[in-house]
Amino acid sequence: MVDQDPSVSRETAAQPYADTPIAAAAERASQVLTPGGAGQLPRPAQTRIMTVANQKGGVGKTTTAVNLAAGLALHGLRVLVVDLDPQGNASTALGIDHRAQDIASVYELLLGEVTLREAMQQSPSQEGLFCVPATLDLAGAEIELVSLVARENRLRNALSDETLTEFGIDYVFIDCPPSLGLLTVNAMVAAREVLIPIQCEYYALEGVGQLLRNIELVQAHLNPALHVSTIVLTMYDGRTKLADQVADEVRRHFGDKVLSAIIPRSVKVSEAPGYAMTIIEYDPGSRGAMSYLDAARELAMRARTAEPTADSSTS
Repeated sequence: MVDQDPSVSRETAAQPYADTPIAAAAERASQVLTPGGAGQLPRPAQTRIMTVANQKGGVGKTTTAVNLAAGLALHGLRVLVVDLDPQGNASTALGIDHRAQDIASVYELLLGEVTLREAMQQSPSQEGLFCVPATLDLAGAEIELVSLVARENRLRNALSDETLTEFGIDYVFIDCPPSLGLLTVNAMVAAREVLIPIQCEYYALEGVGQLLRNIELVQAHLNPALHVSTIVLTMYDGRTKLADQVADEVRRHFGDKVLSAIIPRSVKVSEAPGYAMTIIEYDPGSRGAMSYLDAARELAMRARTAEPTADSSTS
């Protein structure tokens, strides 16, 4: 047995500082904040356009969209977030002033008044992160779109391959409003994949059935390539049996479409948008930030298997 240095207390020897939660969080944060410290994720063969949808509000849809985007950008990928929610919360979280006068937004993009290049803005938080902001004008867009030609294809036509290629965009996340209206239909027509955040709480699957039926309708009539590729479990509270039961039920229903990374319920995650930040920028050492980084890595590594197979379905 090695003799203990008499100048070192038993408590210090038994619990090295590096093993404390604060030190572990600080170590994780330093890895995230160090340029190149997060590593490089593989780029997809083609731009992955993903609609983040769930008509049930409060499930972490916007939070998931912006933090997955930030996590991928941190790993060297170039990501565009299209804020299709009139509340503009995704724009706020990415540090974009969407209340500024004469701002080019997704509203003008849908109406064909501006191009994607004119509407895109660089997020101040990360170099490879871009956003097409939403303004309150978008609230009336569904009414205005009704009378337009090819109203369901407005966003798909606006997301030009030339501009996405010019900016080297690897991922596009379209943040939908909590409804199944014309804006959400535009998002589904423009995308190839649907990412559904589901909270680990009672009534979690309520409404998902209707969403899946809408996806099938879009597949049949407007966008045959659309498919549900990813399910993200959010607001997980390990202290409750209910959270585990919901997670098991979702995994049983959707199988390997559910990411292994689970997003915990976190005060820090809720606070971050109030400071116009993603959780990865606000508190990079927190459990929420680590969970979203894990989810982003898993999403990128699954890129090869994201294409629909012969037996895949949305149900």
